[in-house]
Amino acid sequence: METKKKRVQGKKNRAAGVRFEAKIRKDLESQGWIVDKWTNNVDLEANKIIPAKRKYNPFLRALSIGTGFPDFSASMAIVDKGYKFRGVEVKANGWLDKSEKEKCKWLLKNKIFSEILIAKKGKKRGSIEYVDFKKKHGV
Repeated sequence: METKKKRVQGKKNRAAGVRFEAKIRKDLESQGWIVDKWTNNVDLEANKIIPAKRKYNPFLRALSIGTGFPDFSASMAIVDKGYKFRGVEVKANGWLDKSEKEKCKWLLKNKIFSEILIAKKGKKRGSIEYVDFKKKHGV
């Protein structure tokens, strides 16, 4: 019986994550950013960007495409200066694990993104906070 509860909880958590990602995307687009799902990942051992592996769930017969890191790439045209390009990783609690931090550092060092934001839930219900990875982790 306990595995059924875990399965139901996992299903709810995944659905909540998808809803939160959609909310972040809508918020960024309302600020004037052009947002796209980032479908690449960083291979730290090979020291290069690789296409993200697609995840297949045989029980749902579904193939999920958006498994890249970070979740979104966002760009905005700045008058007479070109473009500003940022990566956005969506985490409800705002915490990145060790490998995700290393990937962020690699992406910034190799100038793939000018900045990486971590989008998390704010203190007030329904609010969103954006944390700059450079400022938080001193990169």
